[in-house]
Amino acid sequence: MSDDQWLESVARGDRRALEELYLSYHRQLTRFLSRLAPRSENIDEIINDTFMAVWQHAGEFRRSSRVSTWIFGIAYRIALKSLRQHKRWRAASADGQSERVTDPTQETEEHDWLAQGLRRLSQEQRLGLMLTYHWGHSIREVAAMTDSPLGTVKARLFRAREKLRVSLGELRGAM
Repeated sequence: MSDDQWLESVARGDRRALEELYLSYHRQLTRFLSRLAPRSENIDEIINDTFMAVWQHAGEFRRSSRVSTWIFGIAYRIALKSLRQHKRWRAASADGQSERVTDPTQETEEHDWLAQGLRRLSQEQRLGLMLTYHWGHSIREVAAMTDSPLGTVKARLFRAREKLRVSLGELRGAM
């Protein structure tokens, strides 16, 4: 079944369809949220809250975007709400020393180099790059997910690419 069909089933109260969506998106959301949330136990909580919202609002999905865009948007907004509510997260984000959720399959020198460059970006810039280049969402979808004007997303991406280009040059010179 497609994501649209699973979501239609969820809207009708099908718990198995919700479970299928959860299993389908859990790993992607974990990787996505690891860029926002400093602690892995908070990521699971955000994912659970995301799918509670999917369960409650599946019937309200307007099909103006892909199901993945809608789910990622919900996760993003729940993560931001959690970040604002948890002082320890704000403190960890402020000093840049947050605990990272690692993917052991990607522990390469290039990954570390890029990760260092991405950490130098603002949260919004890093998120925009990840959503467009890593997850393949369009700029319009990113704007919808983040509840931001299209022009703002374009400007963030432009500034992020420029800052990343400079940062990676600096990092290359330091090696």
